[in-house]
Amino acid sequence: ERAAASGFSRSRGGHSLARAASQIVFDAREEMASLLGIKNSSSLIFAHNATDALNMALFGLLRPGDRVITTSMEHNSVSRPLRVLEQRGISLQVIQADKYGQTTVEDFRSAIEQGANAIVVGHGSNVTGALAPLTEIGRLAAKAGAILIVDAAQTAGVEEIDVTEMGIGALAFSGHKGLLGPQGTGGLYVREDLSVTPLRFGGTGSQSESDIQPVFYPDRLESGTSNTPGLAGLLAGVRFIRETGIAVIRNKERELTDHLLEGLSQIPGVMLYGPPAGENRTAVVSFTVNGRDSGETAYQLDREYGIACRAGLHCAPWAHRTIGTLHSGTVRFSPGYYTTKQEINEALTAVREVAAR
Repeated sequence: ERAAASGFSRSRGGHSLARAASQIVFDAREEMASLLGIKNSSSLIFAHNATDALNMALFGLLRPGDRVITTSMEHNSVSRPLRVLEQRGISLQVIQADKYGQTTVEDFRSAIEQGANAIVVGHGSNVTGALAPLTEIGRLAAKAGAILIVDAAQTAGVEEIDVTEMGIGALAFSGHKGLLGPQGTGGLYVREDLSVTPLRFGGTGSQSESDIQPVFYPDRLESGTSNTPGLAGLLAGVRFIRETGIAVIRNKERELTDHLLEGLSQIPGVMLYGPPAGENRTAVVSFTVNGRDSGETAYQLDREYGIACRAGLHCAPWAHRTIGTLHSGTVRFSPGYYTTKQEINEALTAVREVAAR
């Protein structure tokens, strides 16, 4: 029964190769659960990506009449589903973050005083890198009887996350960022006492004699064939992270980020966004050059210097409206564990030359 409930029996065949594929999915679930402090790995559901996982959580948990609290820094993977749900009858309060993209515990305490059924918050901003005080928010949510739903696309694998200690009811993650896996992978943790209405119904590889969707996790939310090749890549990434240690990875990324922020701050014409160096942030750095359109700057950095970066609104118009860059967008650098200090220095030289024109 435990094997069935953990997804080990999800193979569509009984031959040796099918069993080997099932073992990959099982191992990926176990390793990912251990990384996030999930006590029962069957509470972890694999999805196409973080957006898919967030849609599962939001449409599966929220009901008309619910009062939902979120922030002005959320990605469209949160804001768009919430706007649809608002049209269907939920009440939505958006906490306004400050100019650095930060929110405080007091912001949430004040909002919760009016009542809340759910709090939906991104752990780390994909625009400014600002981190939300998840543990404190989790305590407030528990006291108010609200579900804490977390978007950890930007932080899973690089920041410490323990779903039990943080009081998280549901958490969505992306496989292709900090978890070092391939695109098209991700997942959702759901606390065992929460009942999520499935978005999809169909074959699960279990209870095939019935035309009724299984009620147990992960099968309840995992209809269809798993992305086994993608999960094999995710498994390799998560194993590397656990062997290396999140603290080691986080410390290196923060050191690189602080070096990048310090260098950019000394370049005339460069405007930085997000918390200052050394403060509560993850490895995301956004900036503009001389007020120019961010796409132009990114194009020059790519074409002339081979600097890989992203420009624009980063699928987060709420966040850009909050920090005042809705019309220009920002250029975003994202140092990772494999980034070197020399590469940071080369990027700083390139930005300095582009800004001087």
